[in-house]
Amino acid sequence: MLHPELTTRLDFVGYTADKRALLAEARDTIQTALAPALDRLYTQIAAHPETARMFSGQSHITRAKQLQSEHWAHLSGAAFDADYVERVKRIGARHAQIGLTPQWYIGSYAIILDSMIESFAAMEGGPRLPFGRRKPDPRFNQLRAIVTAALIDLEMSVSIYFEQEQAGRAKAMEALQERETALSGLLGAINETVEAIRTGSQEIAQASGDLSRRTEANAASLAETAASVQEMDQRLKATAGNARRTVERADGAKATVDTGRAITEQAVAAMERVSDSAKGIDSVIEGLDKIAFQTRVLAMNAAVEAGRAGEAGRGFAVVADLVSALAMRAEEEAGRARDQLTATQADIVAAVGMVEKVDGALSNISGDVATVNDLLSQMASDNQAQATAITEVSTTIGDMDRATQQNAAMVEETSAAAQNLAREVDKLARQANSFQESNAPSAVAAGPSAAARATVQALGAMAF
Repeated sequence: MLHPELTTRLDFVGYTADKRALLAEARDTIQTALAPALDRLYTQIAAHPETARMFSGQSHITRAKQLQSEHWAHLSGAAFDADYVERVKRIGARHAQIGLTPQWYIGSYAIILDSMIESFAAMEGGPRLPFGRRKPDPRFNQLRAIVTAALIDLEMSVSIYFEQEQAGRAKAMEALQERETALSGLLGAINETVEAIRTGSQEIAQASGDLSRRTEANAASLAETAASVQEMDQRLKATAGNARRTVERADGAKATVDTGRAITEQAVAAMERVSDSAKGIDSVIEGLDKIAFQTRVLAMNAAVEAGRAGEAGRGFAVVADLVSALAMRAEEEAGRARDQLTATQADIVAAVGMVEKVDGALSNISGDVATVNDLLSQMASDNQAQATAITEVSTTIGDMDRATQQNAAMVEETSAAAQNLAREVDKLARQANSFQESNAPSAVAAGPSAAARATVQALGAMAF
């Protein structure tokens, strides 16, 4: 049963039932001529670069040749039914899918028909064109039926190809319209976002400028602080050195005081020895005093004896008086020596007391010097620790100064970037507005507008 889609086509070309019967009668002849025609076709396809790339290899070509043979077998049956229409549509859609354009498709039919006609002419008793008064060959009508059927098949396949192309274009255009509609809505939202970004970028630029100025001021303050801390570090190091030298001087003073104490102790010992010697002298003076007393007694006895002797003892009396006078003078001198020795002993005792007081004072001075030495040592240690801490603080402040300088440079770059962002946002806003103004229905139907392409390019540029 004829398919409804083919009725109009067959009527237009006058392909009546009689002609379809002629096509069916020529089925065996078609199959005989088809094999060399398909060989010739696929040899040409494999030799041509633009058609050869549509096939993956020889096995693919062999499979395509088999399908072609089956299709021509069905066509030569002259059924023109639903199975035939479905097969033609499937073949046309497949050819459109692999990119077989009509020029190669129509050229393939030309090769097949040329080869088949050549095969028919070479057959024994094959159809001949009726010239002159010769009787027309009835097989010529079969050839006409074959050519007409091939052209109808070609028209069906090419129509399917164009229907596929038109359907694809319509679908693509519909998708494009949907995309431009969505893009228009998106650009509306972008305009709102752009305004917010513009305000934010201006605020960021202003804040970045203020931050840059504050950062520069902080950097200058840090530089001054670093210089002050370095000077403090140097002074603390000098103070620590002075403290160490003071400790050394205090150690020397303590050694001197200790030496003085040793000398005073020696002086006390010497005075004690002098005191002991004075006691011995006192014993000697006492002995002399006793001798003087006994001498005076002896002189008195001698005077008495001289008086008894009379005139003969007068010379002894003079001697006795002289001895008595000498004894008295010896007693007087011994008394003065005793008095002097007593005064000397008193002075020695006083000197010993004074020396002991000096020794006590030196002992106190030695203790005070030791305490001062300990304090100075502690101060020197504290000064050294402070100098170390100040050095670390100076290093830290130096690092902060360098970091602040880097932050200042980065803030300047951020400010410049914010200003660039503001300019790009203004540019994007103008392009978005331009797209919305030019996004009319006629422009959508004609394809993507120049404003749309410019907006997409701008969005792509911002993405990078």
